[in-house]
Amino acid sequence: MRPCGSTVPRAARRCPPFPAFGALLAGLLALLLLLAAPARAGAPVTVLEVHDAIGPASADYIVRGIDKAAAAGAPLVVIRLDTPGGLDTAMRQIIQAILNAPLPVAVHVAPEGARAASAGTYILYAAHIAAMAPATTLGAATPVAIGIGGMRPPGPPAPEGKEGEADRPASPASPTAPTDASGAKAIHDAAAFIRGLAQLRGRNADWAERAVRDAVSLTADEALAQGVIDVVAGDVDELLARIDGRSVRVRDADRVLATAGLAHELLPPDARQRLLAVIANPSFALVLMMIGLYGLIFEFSQPGFGVAGVTGAICLLLGLFALQMLPVNYAGLALIVLGLALMAAELVSPGFGIFGGGGVIAFVAGALLLFDRDVPGFGVPLGLIVLLAGTTLATVLAAGGMALKARRRPVVSGVEELVGTRGVVSEVDGDEAWVQLHGERWRAHAAAPLSVGQPVRVRAVHGLVLDVEPDAVPTRGHPATS
Repeated sequence: MRPCGSTVPRAARRCPPFPAFGALLAGLLALLLLLAAPARAGAPVTVLEVHDAIGPASADYIVRGIDKAAAAGAPLVVIRLDTPGGLDTAMRQIIQAILNAPLPVAVHVAPEGARAASAGTYILYAAHIAAMAPATTLGAATPVAIGIGGMRPPGPPAPEGKEGEADRPASPASPTAPTDASGAKAIHDAAAFIRGLAQLRGRNADWAERAVRDAVSLTADEALAQGVIDVVAGDVDELLARIDGRSVRVRDADRVLATAGLAHELLPPDARQRLLAVIANPSFALVLMMIGLYGLIFEFSQPGFGVAGVTGAICLLLGLFALQMLPVNYAGLALIVLGLALMAAELVSPGFGIFGGGGVIAFVAGALLLFDRDVPGFGVPLGLIVLLAGTTLATVLAAGGMALKARRRPVVSGVEELVGTRGVVSEVDGDEAWVQLHGERWRAHAAAPLSVGQPVRVRAVHGLVLDVEPDAVPTRGHPATS
């Protein structure tokens, strides 16, 4: 083979094309891989904060936050929790996301003074690491009618002889305990659910069931002593130091945590989740519904530039979107719509206040029934209901009063307005006379002869001819020029 050199003809050369460029490209790729590997391995711990009732917005925030942390290669997700409870559906979404997460998830009840009541207790039990800050509490996990609220009084005691329940008195069921089949099924289902979570994570299952059936609570130190939580830590840095070296099971595989000294980064809610948190508030959803319905009613009754109609349609759609995410009593929703319709009927057809009064009663009843007030953070305050009803009633009364005043005012246009109006005879031609009235010249006739300049009063109108009579009250000036 001929050597490769500049003196060898190009067609006869056997050198590989661009050897230096190929080596340089391979070196760059190797350098990028070396730089990328430690950056991914050293990703900070992702911190999610929930300081409100568990609802659709918080569920979306936690589910998406776990997915983002897994995609970024975070070694751990810490959920800082402070909640009075919330909705059963949202709670179960969060628990499913934790159980199926590809990385460990720690739930930290913090800061000091926080609580993980009701739905928060279930979420704490589902976490790979359960932690609480000093002076925090958890428990009171009894289900209510449409969600996990923890506000219903305790249910009946469990039978004697059950493991871990020997200290419970064998008293009959309390009068406030659920006596219907649906209430008993909800409590049994919740108890089985939290017991399964406790057995999965190796925590105190007996106390978990008591939290459901008896609505008991624990402080942080008591929870640690009874095996309900894994560690007590004041902040995230202390939590990472205390759980370092622990072994957790993630997706059927054991993983040893190496968290000491790791950096942590808060992942705040994005714009979509903040908007969802606002419109998914029951009080705001009710206000949106009212604005939407009244905007459409005003637009249909007084067509204008479309501002009221467009605003009403947007608010109504947002309100309906919020309602479909919340546990709604449809009888209450029907009463609200009926009440607004009756009050709108009172506006367009003022009567004796029957429509308006009935509408206010239906609206208040519907607003009270629309959401279960026992679910923490998802009941409409009574003060807001009274304020909305009072404002609507005042609007209806004001509009009805204005309509009645308008009906009692004298007619100011049309043929009816001419009767009783004074004018002056401007021309007489035999049996015909012409009267100057409101700057117009009208043909007129009278029973008595008329003369030019004579003041007259209109008695009746027959088509385009006025029936007039002499006016005994003298007029000042000429009406034709007034």
